[in-house]
Amino acid sequence: MTRDYSKFLATGPVTKPAPTPLERLGWKPFFSRQIPIEDLADSTPVRVTEVHRSGLTVLGDGIDTTIPPGPEATVGDWFLLDHANPANSTLLDRISLFERRAAGHDRKRQMIAANVDTVFIVTSCNRDFNVARLERFVALAFEAQVTPVILLTKADLCDDTGPYLDDARAISNRVVVEALNAKSTEPLARLAPWCKPGQTVAFLGSSGVGKSTLVNALFQSSVADTGVVRADDNRGRHTTTHRQLHFTADGCAVLDTPGMRELQLTDVEDGIAEVFDDLVTLAGQCRFNDCAHETEPGCAVQQALESGVIDAARLARWRKLAAEERFNTSSLSARKAHDRSFHKMVKAAQKGRKR
Repeated sequence: MTRDYSKFLATGPVTKPAPTPLERLGWKPFFSRQIPIEDLADSTPVRVTEVHRSGLTVLGDGIDTTIPPGPEATVGDWFLLDHANPANSTLLDRISLFERRAAGHDRKRQMIAANVDTVFIVTSCNRDFNVARLERFVALAFEAQVTPVILLTKADLCDDTGPYLDDARAISNRVVVEALNAKSTEPLARLAPWCKPGQTVAFLGSSGVGKSTLVNALFQSSVADTGVVRADDNRGRHTTTHRQLHFTADGCAVLDTPGMRELQLTDVEDGIAEVFDDLVTLAGQCRFNDCAHETEPGCAVQQALESGVIDAARLARWRKLAAEERFNTSSLSARKAHDRSFHKMVKAAQKGRKR
């Protein structure tokens, strides 16, 4: 006898449960695992959406408030909110962190964003396009273990986007490159694979390349201020003044950032090595371990350069970026050591006064 099992089988499409309010803000099991079981019932996770000198704007399940600056934090961070004393709220470990050496002569680190899943590196098909700058952003993303996607805007104003696409794709075969018109309906469909519920995406790039326009395209409304391109040099005006997380209706966190005039890298040795992995592989084949890849005998890099296997301009960019990273990292390490020594001296002086 043949039994009928049809009543046990699903007859319709399987639907996923709707995301919780926290999941719509980007909450993941990675953060839940940091909370002791005994504290789960009483814990109130909140996410930083804006950072100001006066405090941090945070959102949670039914929570929209401001907490004191307290611990060093940036947009995208998660806290366990202490309702009785918000200043004692606990900063959770991060999945990812973007940071750079602060612009100017200050040797401090500047955090850009935390807990990002995908970064859209935005440039335009005009005089703003710069391969060296794109390599910096890609190295930053690789170091943070965040998926980089290069977006070439103003494609509608360019007669031929082919050369721009070729140069951008040559940076790394691990990076998707898209050319689009930010002011059209293209971004909503083209960026959909990365802008899913529970994901956090960030837009990075110089001023006026269309980051805010792309943010508005995702929301199909004006959530970010935009400017116009100057006619004299095809460069856009700076419109976004601070970093802020926006949330789409289906639960994707979108970070718009001010344009970066300067991106000084620090502690991204692995990220740079991933961008220039072919050159790093060649360097490992040199006769001497400390080869400077200039005039040393048995230099595999110079041999590849002479035979046309590698590009001289790309080799020069690798050298420059690696040297800059080493200098910035050592400078910041020295600053940290100096700060520690200074704090120890202050504490010792305070103890002496008490005695």
